[in-house]
Amino acid sequence: MTASTDRADELADDKSLRVLSTSDIAGIDITLTDVVDVVEQAYRTLADGQSDNPRKLTVKPADGHSVSYAMLGRDGVRNVVAIKTSYKHGLHEERDKQHYYTALTIYDDVTGLPVAMMDCGRIGSLRTPAVSALLARELAAPGARSALVIGTGTQGRLALPFLATTLPNLDRLMLSGSHPEGIAAVREQLRTYFPDRDVEIVTDLRAATADADVIVATAGGHTQAAVEASWLKPGALSILVGHGLAPSTLHEADRVIATSEAQMNVTGTDMADAEGKLPAVDAEFPPVLAGQSAGRTSATERIFAYNSGLVVTDIALGHRFAQLALAQGLGTKVALWQ
Repeated sequence: MTASTDRADELADDKSLRVLSTSDIAGIDITLTDVVDVVEQAYRTLADGQSDNPRKLTVKPADGHSVSYAMLGRDGVRNVVAIKTSYKHGLHEERDKQHYYTALTIYDDVTGLPVAMMDCGRIGSLRTPAVSALLARELAAPGARSALVIGTGTQGRLALPFLATTLPNLDRLMLSGSHPEGIAAVREQLRTYFPDRDVEIVTDLRAATADADVIVATAGGHTQAAVEASWLKPGALSILVGHGLAPSTLHEADRVIATSEAQMNVTGTDMADAEGKLPAVDAEFPPVLAGQSAGRTSATERIFAYNSGLVVTDIALGHRFAQLALAQGLGTKVALWQ
């Protein structure tokens, strides 16, 4: 047996786990277009029945000071299985006093070996605005020219660059936020990807909403912003990621689209009506994206879209990052099962 054969046999049975830290993931370059393409493929694969995305598990104490999620999924094109965990502590505190940890562990479903375990913070910070941008591309009214983002946290900071990627004809980019450092971060992110573009900071939310073709609400739970359905122009698309939309935008919408109706029923309870009920969705987004279900059906209908994220998108993007990391020799190998 040759040395090369010995090495191949060793790699074929390498059960060590490569751990990719926050700094490892932060050092990997990836374009916004690449992120959108990966996320779109994950949705299309799910719509075609090649992937699995079971409902997430949630635990939360009675006083609501923390929340934890566990999500399992399988990508049938990449042939990987993965588990994502998420834990946030201090929900009643300001953002800088909260603790948040999320991790993704990926296994190769062909070899049966582990691929990597990684901090999933950057994965989520890219995946979620990419999904919102895809929702906007598919559901915005024809000729949409203006977008409003509510919130300047993690999800708000990349919302505009992704929207400008999928809707390049947007000529008015607006931001509603109350944290100066967050506003500065949003402006910096936009100029990083689009040096010639700037964001308009709005203080009259109602007036800004009346002119917005696309509204993406990403604010935290402490926000005072609450866009009402009566503020929306005909044909407006409202995308809920975090907070910033009043329940009326959902219950009075002409059409409701969700990335997952089951997940909306789990995580969207703050949008319930006085009887504690949520309306049925008209369509889920994966089949809309794949052309199997109708998205927008008229130019003037007001659409509400719920972006809860699906673990298959985390898996696809996480696997892409793992491939790039392995090619660069990043990460630390841990003999966890040896």
